[in-house]
Amino acid sequence: MPTAIAVTSADLVLPPTDQQTPTAALLQSPAAQPLDAALADMTVLLEQHGYVIALYPASIPAVHERRLHTIRSVLESDRIALLKLDLPPLGVAVLVRQMRQLSICDFSAGVVASAARLLSHYVYAGALLSSVTKLDRVPVSLKSHAKSWVPGSQFGVLANPRPQLVKIGSGDLAGPEFGTQLIVARGQLQSDWVTGTLAPAWRVQNVQESILPAESPRWWGTARLIEFAAFLPDISVLYQLVSSVRREVCSWCGIQLIGDRCGFCLSPLSSVENQTRALGVLNQGTPTHQGP
Repeated sequence: MPTAIAVTSADLVLPPTDQQTPTAALLQSPAAQPLDAALADMTVLLEQHGYVIALYPASIPAVHERRLHTIRSVLESDRIALLKLDLPPLGVAVLVRQMRQLSICDFSAGVVASAARLLSHYVYAGALLSSVTKLDRVPVSLKSHAKSWVPGSQFGVLANPRPQLVKIGSGDLAGPEFGTQLIVARGQLQSDWVTGTLAPAWRVQNVQESILPAESPRWWGTARLIEFAAFLPDISVLYQLVSSVRREVCSWCGIQLIGDRCGFCLSPLSSVENQTRALGVLNQGTPTHQGP
């Protein structure tokens, strides 16, 4: 029985990569669903799947996040993982799909939940912006702020895994050193820079188009954007990444995990011993990664 993956917005559920990839459950906001109905839905998910892993952007309204914690508290369930992600919305959607892929593999729910932190390091999430004056989730210098007032200026911004900002025409964004695919979601900005310049520079294997998540304009501070994310599409590579990390047992809730923090109770790993990923899992020389 696969672990249930849940999201807080339907636009975080990208089309499956194959016929085996399951969809994700939707945990609606308090404005869209009363608490008793939300509790009933979560109870059904737990009965059908045993465990639920909910992933959501750090930018969602506080009232929606409180609803998630209320459900977990009222049900008094240690089988619900609530994972807040600092990734931009399209990056969250990419990670959600990878988690959906992993949910049908022979991993325990604890390993799948803690794998989110590991896999997020391999998601290159950014955007092309017409202005950075309201961008507060990526460091922006005063010089960049000043340049954003110049008519026609555009900026390439990388939010994950390492923040970076360049003015288009005066620099390049550092891309992944392993094979990826690129997903692109267009807002109210017209440009072919992402598909015509960034994609070839990053040597992506394929480019996909998607709808822009509703949370993206708020996350990036403008609706005049094109959001993008480069990711590992192959389930066999994802499986090897997770499999090659040493497994531990959470000293607090007793669930199995990888990395240095439990995905369900969020307790840090008590032992100083940590996990080392086997080298050569990715084809093109991924840097050594010591735990997620």
